[in-house]
Amino acid sequence: MHTFGNRRDIDGLRALAVIPVVLFHFGFSTFSGGFVGVDVFFVISGFLITTILFREISAQRFSFIDFWARRARRIIPALSVVMLVTLALGWLLLTAKDFSELGRTVRYQSLFISNILFMREDGYFQPASDLKPLLHTWSLAVEEQYYIFFPLLMAVLIRYVRHWRWMLFAALLVSFGLNIAYIEHKPEFTFFSLPTRAWELLCGAMLAVTPAPKQAVRPWLYQTVGIAGLAAVLFAVLTFDKSTVFPGWAALLPVLGTTALIWSGAQGQSWTAQLLSLRPLVWVGLLSYSLYLWHWPVFVYANAISIDGIQPVEAFAWMAMALGLAWLSLRYVELPFREKRLLAGRNAILAGAVAAIVVLVATGSAIRSADGVPQRLTGKALEYAQSREWRAGQMKCMLVTQDKSLDKACLVGGREDVPATQLFWGDSHTAALLPAIESNARREGRPVWLYSMSACPPILSDDPRQRCKDFNEQTMERVRSLGIKDVVLASNWSLYVYGREDGDKKVLLNAHDTTAQAEQRMAAALKARVAALRAAGAQVWLFKEVPLQRKGIINRLTSLARIGRSAEGLGRPLEEHLARQQFLSTLFDAMSAADPGVHVIDPTPLMCANGICSIEVNGHSQYKDEDHLSDAGSARLSPLFAPLLLGTSHN
Repeated sequence: MHTFGNRRDIDGLRALAVIPVVLFHFGFSTFSGGFVGVDVFFVISGFLITTILFREISAQRFSFIDFWARRARRIIPALSVVMLVTLALGWLLLTAKDFSELGRTVRYQSLFISNILFMREDGYFQPASDLKPLLHTWSLAVEEQYYIFFPLLMAVLIRYVRHWRWMLFAALLVSFGLNIAYIEHKPEFTFFSLPTRAWELLCGAMLAVTPAPKQAVRPWLYQTVGIAGLAAVLFAVLTFDKSTVFPGWAALLPVLGTTALIWSGAQGQSWTAQLLSLRPLVWVGLLSYSLYLWHWPVFVYANAISIDGIQPVEAFAWMAMALGLAWLSLRYVELPFREKRLLAGRNAILAGAVAAIVVLVATGSAIRSADGVPQRLTGKALEYAQSREWRAGQMKCMLVTQDKSLDKACLVGGREDVPATQLFWGDSHTAALLPAIESNARREGRPVWLYSMSACPPILSDDPRQRCKDFNEQTMERVRSLGIKDVVLASNWSLYVYGREDGDKKVLLNAHDTTAQAEQRMAAALKARVAALRAAGAQVWLFKEVPLQRKGIINRLTSLARIGRSAEGLGRPLEEHLARQQFLSTLFDAMSAADPGVHVIDPTPLMCANGICSIEVNGHSQYKDEDHLSDAGSARLSPLFAPLLLGTSHN
């Protein structure tokens, strides 16, 4: 294409990329596909960088050192400031575990490999992502990796390969093919990795090296292409969401749309180019790099110190703060370096970049090695952070994936002269009940068995997870062989029926079930388990699910305590809890009504009051995380188990 002049429409296109990203991250559902703004950035970067490379290589004045020095001048100063400020706020607000994770992220991103770290963790759309202040740097890592390898590829192709454009196009197709091949089986790898994202940058690159047409393109054509491109990008922004399989085939829409907009704007004064050249869009576009850098840490920390998440009015205030920080960053950090008012020489900027990388790597490594410096936390903040930890006794009682037998099953409150005839059975939420079980067992002198395995509900079904099937079969055999008289079934029941609140269905008994099918599958599996227990002569106690809190709740408690803010009112509205539990609650009650040997234990009245299921009661956190009870929360439920251990069960 070879258009080297200033392109105001591309500055406006940057605004079209960053605005949806920011709105999406701050929770504006209209922009549910705002994450495609990153793909728009990739195409723009591929086009601009290749334009520069092609011009310099063709003129035989290209220098790898000069190129990387320019990239360092453009990228590292603002990024370094953001990472340092993020670390400072993390010191103030984060728990030891999360601050340790932040230190590791800083170390990885300083080496521009944070995308590799994130692809091994939770996905981009998982709730835990909201707890990672530098998650957004994955895209910068992808671009920087591209900037390392692509100049080498271009230099070799142009010099030694006659039809080098076809080779470049072949690389694009290979990358796109990897994206399609891995999207279903390795979605995190596909989302975060350079090999599966390079095709997006290469689309911009191909546009940059495509020879200009010998004749002027007719206005109707470039006008139509521009409108179609804008429509494609906006359609993706407004209709894609977290459930969209992405990148995959879906990424073609924003990528080709952006390519069309850049091409259209190069042919003449297209309507879309004029629209994108409007002063407000250009202004935001010039701020786009700093705005992208600042908006996500602002969101994460704002969320950490909010009582119940960022509300819409608050979101506008926080976005305004991010915009203000971006303007300050542009004026006082980016421009002084880009205009060579600071570290003007090539060697100076490279030395400065290396120094910044060394300092950040060392700082991140030190924080990681110090386990997040837990000594920072005192008082309530320390108590909240400690409430996240599982006691050694609980971990000893909980089987995990690699455990092949029930040797780790626990006899709680045991006395050698008294046989244990009660048994608690379920997933990790059963292990979380240990303090309540233990206090009753010791007080009454009646030992109790506790059998739990992470992510395995105590049901009778054709579970595709062999470990769960084996665990449940072995536990049922123990019920028979030990002569158990009472069995308490406890689990995060709704997780296996409705999935996680972010829409993740992987934990369902069958990931392909509709909601109605999942409900019926759980009902059949639970009824089958209860029938088997009743046939074995045991009374059954169905423990209803504790109220589910929002992700990151303990982090929020800790952050609020660090700034001296009360956590009063922080919790899940009772009506939301009851709505999620409606089917399961009705099922439990019906099973109890149909059989006098089936009882229901409901923790809701003890955990919810005045319409709120509070995370904190009497100054103590009731939870380890969003759904596991803390020791204090479990201990409060001790009265619920007294009828079981006293033998006074009744419907």
